[in-house]
Amino acid sequence: MTVGMERLGEPFGFGGDDGDGGRRARRVVRERAAKVISDEGLLDDVELMTAEAVANAVLHGSGLVTVTVTTDGHLLHVEIADDGPTHADPHGRRRLDHGRGLTVIDVLANEWGLDQSPTRTRLWFIINAQRPPAGL
Repeated sequence: MTVGMERLGEPFGFGGDDGDGGRRARRVVRERAAKVISDEGLLDDVELMTAEAVANAVLHGSGLVTVTVTTDGHLLHVEIADDGPTHADPHGRRRLDHGRGLTVIDVLANEWGLDQSPTRTRLWFIINAQRPPAGL
């Protein structure tokens, strides 16, 4: 957890084969983000970034997908983690985003990062809860 941040609820986890997990993760993140973000457009941005990050974790990751939301009252930090790259790639290549997911996050987030090891992938993004949504 980022220094000075407090959790908004317990981490939310689901299996990558849980077809409903991504939708529930988006809903949970939006509900928790609404505790510090009042603008619906900005909440839409947070939900979209969450959807893209969760889709990457399900498509390219393995094991349990865990979503954690923290805040310091001004910044919102969302982290999506999984148990590392899927073992379907016998060469152990690093996960690459072949869709629009990381591009969307790069445009909408104030800051973001992707940390990966053979046993854990962690994608996180930070939003200034006071800023106007993208597109304004």
